[in-house]
Amino acid sequence: MSRCELTGKGPVVKNLVSHSNIKTKSIAQPNVQKKRIFSRILNSMVRMQVATSAIRDMEHMGGFDNFILNQEDAKLSKRALSVKLRIKKKIGSNKN
Repeated sequence: MSRCELTGKGPVVKNLVSHSNIKTKSIAQPNVQKKRIFSRILNSMVRMQVATSAIRDMEHMGGFDNFILNQEDAKLSKRALSVKLRIKKKIGSNKN
C-alpha cells in the first residue's frame, strides 16, 4: 500500500454500485511513482515516492522547492520533512 510522501495521498475504500444497487467494496490506489526530483536550493537530486498529481502541482507552483516549503508538515513523510528542514536551513544560511 503506497502513500505519497509529499501530499499524504493513500489508498481509499470505495463502493462499486451495480445497476441493481448491490454495493461491492473496492480499494482505489493512488498513482504513486518513485522519482528523483531536482532541488535547486540544495543543488541535488532527492529520491521520493510521489503521486503523479503532486508532480503536476509541483510544476504549477514553480518547482519542488516552492511546493515542499508551502506544504504543511502534517502531510509530509519523515523523509520529506528532513528535506524541507535541509532546504530551510540552506535558505537561512544564504540570507546571512
